[in-house]
Amino acid sequence: MTQDAKVIIHAARVGNIEVLQELIRQQADINIKDEKGYTPLIIACYNNQYEAVQLLLNSGAHIDAQDNGGNSALMGVAFKGYKNIVELLINNGASLDLQHGNGGTALMFAAMFGRNDILQVLLESGANKSILDTRGLSVLDLAAQQGNDVALRILQD
Repeated sequence: MTQDAKVIIHAARVGNIEVLQELIRQQADINIKDEKGYTPLIIACYNNQYEAVQLLLNSGAHIDAQDNGGNSALMGVAFKGYKNIVELLINNGASLDLQHGNGGTALMFAAMFGRNDILQVLLESGANKSILDTRGLSVLDLAAQQGNDVALRILQD
């Protein structure tokens, strides 16, 4: 990874707005990927750096970029449980139904990890609950496997 990539990824991770603004002003590649395929946007989202996410989106970061495993920023925050960033990504046009390497979606992550507030937001925003992962499992199947009765009720409403 180049020094530029290290700097912008680190700034995104810790939410250093001043450094991000300077790198953007210098026309750094804000969609650069590290060795795992993480972009600054994915890193900022995963580390709950709301302002950095906002800045990167406003500066043209690819909202649906996926890491080497096929995970997008929306999938990461659905797993982590950052509802405010989920809403920011959705309001900026994130694809709700992207699938990662195993066919999982942000909706599936929310159901599997008990992020039921995010599950609700994703459904209200139009996420598709009929998508199946590579094993042929739906979000309902995954919620049931996890014993997430709240998610099952939300999904069946």
